[in-house]
This record gives sequence, C-alpha cells and structure tokens, in this order.
Amino acid sequence: MYKAFFGLNDNPFSIAPNPHYLFLSDRHREALAHLTYGLGETGGFVLLTGEVGTGKTTVSRCLLKQLPDNTDTAFILNPSLTESELLATLCDELGIVYGEEPSLKQLTDLISKFLLENHSKDRNTVLIIDEAQHLRAEVLEQLRLLTNLETDTKKLLQVILIGQPELQQLLKRQELRQLAQRITARYHLLPLTIEEVALYVQHRLQVAGRHEPLFHKSAIKALHKYSGGIPRLINLLCERALMASYAQSKVPIDNKMVRLASAEVLGEEPKQHNVLKPVAIAASLAVTFGVALYLFMPQNNQAMNTAKTVSKTEPAAQVNALAKVESQTLSSSQRVLNNAISQSRDIDSAYASILGLWGKVPYIGLSACQSAQQQGLDCFQQQGNWHSLVRLNYPAVVYLADDNQQAFYGTLISRQGEQVLLQLNEQQLWVSRDWFNRHFTGTFEILWQAPRNQPKEIGQSANQAQVQWLENSLARVTDSAPRLVDHFDTELEQKLKAFQRQHGLIADGIAGSQTLIQLNLYLSEAGPRLGQSKRLY
Repeated sequence: MYKAFFGLNDNPFSIAPNPHYLFLSDRHREALAHLTYGLGETGGFVLLTGEVGTGKTTVSRCLLKQLPDNTDTAFILNPSLTESELLATLCDELGIVYGEEPSLKQLTDLISKFLLENHSKDRNTVLIIDEAQHLRAEVLEQLRLLTNLETDTKKLLQVILIGQPELQQLLKRQELRQLAQRITARYHLLPLTIEEVALYVQHRLQVAGRHEPLFHKSAIKALHKYSGGIPRLINLLCERALMASYAQSKVPIDNKMVRLASAEVLGEEPKQHNVLKPVAIAASLAVTFGVALYLFMPQNNQAMNTAKTVSKTEPAAQVNALAKVESQTLSSSQRVLNNAISQSRDIDSAYASILGLWGKVPYIGLSACQSAQQQGLDCFQQQGNWHSLVRLNYPAVVYLADDNQQAFYGTLISRQGEQVLLQLNEQQLWVSRDWFNRHFTGTFEILWQAPRNQPKEIGQSANQAQVQWLENSLARVTDSAPRLVDHFDTELEQKLKAFQRQHGLIADGIAGSQTLIQLNLYLSEAGPRLGQSKRLY
C-alpha cells in the first residue's frame, strides 16, 4: 500500500528468500569462498555456522548455483531424523528407489551403489543439511560412515553442514572426534557491520525501484544497533519503519521511526549497547588484577597435592580436614570463574581489553574495529583452534560458550606452555588448554598493524620485486632459505599453494588479499604477543 508513496515497484524488505534481492557482504563472500574451497578438496565435510538470520541459507543457495553441472545435490531441511529416516530422505533426494520398510544396511548399500555409479560417470554427489545443530550424534556418525566410500584421491560423498553456533559444540563431543577431523573447511558467519547495513538497505531499495536514499544516517545506525546486524531483523525493522513513514507522510526515515519499529518488532526497546564504554573502562583495564584459578592451575593446587600424599596411617581427622580445605578451594575457584563468565556476555568489554593491550582506547560513537582503524590498526577475524592461536601468537578476542551453550567473550592476554591468561570483563584468570578447548567455539579476532602500500595480489603477472618479496616471505614463514627469483615460477606457486592449504585458504596459487593478510600477520613485528618464544609457523 505504500509502494507508490516511496516510488517502489515491489516490497524490498520481505523476509522471503527472493534471489533478486541477493546481497553478499564481504563476510558472505568469504564464507562462500571457504565452502567452495572445502568442496574442492578431498575431504568429506564442510561446516558453515552462524546465528539465526545471518544469511547462512543465502550462502548455501549461492553455492548451489556455483556447483558444476556434473553435480547431483541432495538438500535436507529437516534433520530431526533417525539414521534410517535420514538415509531414506537422502535416497528420495537422489532419486534412489527402495522397497517397503528397508533396513539400515539396505539403504546404505543402495546409496553406496549410487555413489559408485556416479563416480564411474564422472559425477559428484553433494549432501547439504540445513539446521544441522538438530542432528543426533548417532546420525552424524552414520553420515561419517557414508563418507568412508572413497577412491585414492577423493570422497564419493561430500557433506555440507549448516547450522547455528551450537553445531560447533556438538562436533566437539568425544564420540564425534573422527567426524570433526574430516572437516576440510569451516566458517562462522558474523552479522553485518554498520557499513554493510547501509549497503544492504540501499541495495534492496534499488532492486525494488528506488535509487534515492530513504533512510537517514541516524536511522542506519539505529538499524545496526537494534538488529545487531542480523539481515532478517533488518528486514523486519525496515518494513515497520516504512509503514511508520508512510503513515506520517514523512521522509527520510529517521532513528525515531526505527526505534519505534524496534519496540513493535522486538516487543520492547532493546538495551543500548555502547560498543565503546566510557573511558573509565579503559582506565580500569589498566588496573585489572590476576586471580590464580586453583581449578585450572595444577602447580598451585597445593591443597589437592597435600591431600594426595597423606599416609593411610595418619589420623582420619587430618585427612578430613585436608579434604575440607580442598573442597573449599575448588568451590571458591569455581565461584570466581562462574562470576567472571556471567559478567562477560558483552563482547564490547573484550574489545576494550584488546585495544588496551595495544595502548589504544575506544572512541565514543565508533565500533571497536573503527576505533582500531582510526589509530592505525586493523581487525582480522579467523576460524581456528588452540594451534592457530599459538601459531599466530597475537592477543585475541575469543568467542566462548559455557556449559549451558550460552555465549560469552574473553581476551587472551598471555600464554605459558599449556595455559593461557584469559581476561573475562575485568577479571584475569589462568586457564588450562583443556578447559579452553572445551569452551572455545573456534572464532577469534585479533588486532594487527597492516603494512602500507601492499599490492592487492601477487600472481603470474607480478613484477620481479613483488615475486622476490613473496619468495622471501614464504621462506621466512617456513624457516627455510629463500631463492633468487626473477619470475613467478612453478616452485614458488607450489610453496604458495601449500601455505594456502595449511591456512584454509583457496589454494589457487595467487597471493590475493586474504593470503597476503595471513602472510603479513606472521611477518609483522609490531604490537603485543601471547608469548615471548618464537612464533610457530
């Protein structure tokens, strides 16, 4: 009803997945590149996670369009199935005929036969499972067994798992460790930045026929704040804001209209999250204190060690007293930890902390990364594990999950052997590698000082100086002797591809922006480090 008023020929903010409104942010493109890379490898599983409404389905639809013509695809949208039901659904998707009430073995044999025939016809088979966080552990194990069918060079079935962050935790379970080891590429999709929100809104308006700006800058900021950068929520808020603007016959749409739309859509006006806490927080970070966590610091568990060395001949009263001390110590340590976790639900504190490590401060009115950029630093988000963090050796904002799978955030300050100093809000705690691995979701972000005047890519057409720099850099990273080169030869290309594969990048033999960032992260000498020892490459 408001289309004519705004000069629109369609509803630009429908939440229906209309391909005409496809918008790929830099992060969506990066996610797509990771998935494409994973399918190009020989492994069986590729993982894409993200919060509800961040655009995982959008990425998967783009991936489907990019698959070669010789690919047969099965898409499962409702994974709340038993092993037999899942295999039967897979047969239905692939057009495999089976009899009444088939056994698990019969379904498996039929699928295996289909995969072998497809391979003989030079056809690929891909299974995509959406909402994969609902998969049962035994169903995931059945999928792993299906991917055991392979040739000397590739798996005959490749599986893409798409789900919410809980899927990462599910795959950390002990009984699924074999499956987790077969994931060749993984990516966690984050919400849109404020700049991307502006581009997203304008893109959808232009597709719907309006090329003049309709949302004031203050409205874009409000959209980012209330939606959290989630595209689905942005659509809902924009739809309500358009209605309000139409009712008042007022353009452009301002932040007040978005705030009212938020109250209607979300039920209540959300809390205003100030990404940049007052300068007092930055000051308080300078006086944060360390707390030795007896629960996670074995060398400090004096009460526990003493209790273990008590002789059986010693009086029972002494043993009981030591046991009581141990119990009180553990209980106190756990309370300290639980309290620190409960105060670390806001990622802004973690960003303020990492800025402080670089001697920088947050700026009011800017995001954490914008504050860093204003002070000569860049943000870099990556998926990885303990080894990734140790290898990079930078302090990092880490995305964590508690025992109830609720998100919390911390900053890795330092590392000593198998322990790391973790800052949770204003509390610093030493935790063990085991504890960290159990709570780490795989997503982390670091600050670094990017080199200036860096070329956008170095490939076959690069000049001699750029090619020599790439040769020297790869040699330094691998701790080997550099060669004297005058052109981009085959040996350099193979070195580059090996580096790209090691870091989950597309192994195309071209040093593009992501590859150059990864290289320069290792080469940079600026800023704080987790440990004083030489970084492992």
